[in-house]
This record gives sequence, structure tokens and C-alpha cells, in this order.
Amino acid sequence: MSTKKNTSGTTTEVRIGISESSQELHIESDLTPEQVIAAVTAALDSGKSLSLTDTRGRQTIIGNNKISFVEVGQSAERKVGFASA
Repeated sequence: MSTKKNTSGTTTEVRIGISESSQELHIESDLTPEQVIAAVTAALDSGKSLSLTDTRGRQTIIGNNKISFVEVGQSAERKVGFASA
């Protein structure tokens, strides 16, 4: 499945639970939340592996039978500097 990069400048945080493991995968993607959800749904419906690429270009592939949950949300804007009270 080919998806276009998010052009709004924000990233999407994806957290994937792995069945039979206490570990989770955390991926920051340039895709929109809707594109991530579509990719996850397509992988689960087709029985194929889920493939996501992070903001650094690294690709993660997860077997669809190992996905226990997927949490998708916009990344919070990172602020740099000092706050005054």
C-alpha cells in the first residue's frame, strides 16, 4: 500500500502492542493518523504484515497475528525554552 507523506509538518505517534510480549513498539511517522489507521486496517483485513516507516526512514514490519492493539495520535508540539511564572 502506497501512502503519501503528511505535508502539514506534524507527525503521528503510533504505539503497537505485541501479543505474548510485554513490549510495545513506539513509532513516530510522517503519515496522518487517518493514513496509519487505514494501513493497520488493510493489514488486518488482508491477513498481511503491517509495514510502517518512521520519520527517519526506518521501516518496521509486524506480523498481523502479533498485533494486540494500536494506539494512534498526533504528536505533541515540542516547545523549547524557559517558562516564566
